[in-house]
Amino acid sequence: MNTQSILSDIKKKKLAPVYLLHGEEPYFIDLIADAIEHTVLDDAQKGFDQTVVYGKDTDFSAVISMAKRYPMMSDHQVIVVKEAQNLKWKDDDLLQKYLENITPTTVLLFAYKYGKFDKRKKTYKLMEKAGVVLESAKLYDDKVAGWISEQLAANGRKIHPQAAALMGEYLGTDLSKINNELEKIQLNIPKEKEITAADIEQNIGISKDFNVFELNTALAKRNAVKAFQIVDYFAANPKSNPMPVVIGSLGTYFTKILKYHYLPDKSSAAAAKQLGVHPFFVKEYEFAARNFNRRKTFDIIHHIKEFDLKSKGMNVGHLTDSGDLLTELIYKILN
Repeated sequence: MNTQSILSDIKKKKLAPVYLLHGEEPYFIDLIADAIEHTVLDDAQKGFDQTVVYGKDTDFSAVISMAKRYPMMSDHQVIVVKEAQNLKWKDDDLLQKYLENITPTTVLLFAYKYGKFDKRKKTYKLMEKAGVVLESAKLYDDKVAGWISEQLAANGRKIHPQAAALMGEYLGTDLSKINNELEKIQLNIPKEKEITAADIEQNIGISKDFNVFELNTALAKRNAVKAFQIVDYFAANPKSNPMPVVIGSLGTYFTKILKYHYLPDKSSAAAAKQLGVHPFFVKEYEFAARNFNRRKTFDIIHHIKEFDLKSKGMNVGHLTDSGDLLTELIYKILN
């Protein structure tokens, strides 16, 4: 099952007797755990039939003892074990026995964060058989913009592809952080209005004119004046534009340009799918590929790797300032 189907079932009160939520992305785990904790029982029932514990403060003996009780004031008893990765899972014999003979009126949830549960364990297989298991995987960098668009679409909102990409690039893959920013934007922008890069600048503080996307676009067009203006802005605002983010973005961009060169089908839909970008951006990659042939693109990727090492203090030579390093890199890209 995926996150949305689980949440839909919880909303309909179609509850499983046990949930194992595990994986490296805490956002989806928290989303489902919060839904169980806050919506299954009302406030009056929670005092009698809901227990929330933390893995480091409890053990399986206590959890199973609670799970075997019957509800007093409602149809279900809810037990949420947060930070369940801190339980002593090598001592989970009692849990295994419980899973073979569960209490049907108990909803027992384990929120196992920041790592994958060992799928070879008997406990895992018993949980799969008895209830719901969800692996909450980290989103890849190139999937974040799409996730942002999907989240807003679910609320009846629209965002321009460039604005979604801008948010994804600067906020990274921390979905909780992104979600907080999305909530803020939705409060400040009318529902009928498409969210633009200007809105991102106003509400989050990311410059719509001086960012890595505008730098990539300037390079694609071989617009040296604009490219160096952006680099000067980055040098003056290093905390807002850290070198690793800029270098990483350039590396990703030119790798996709190289990939575009080798695409057998360069139609908009096919190219967008193969490059992992919104169709809106395909024209730019087509334009960039005309300005940078295969050989030059290979050279640029080599330069980017070289300057990535220099930015980390290796083979620096006479340049030590990040602004100077980036200026020289842009010069090499354009010449």
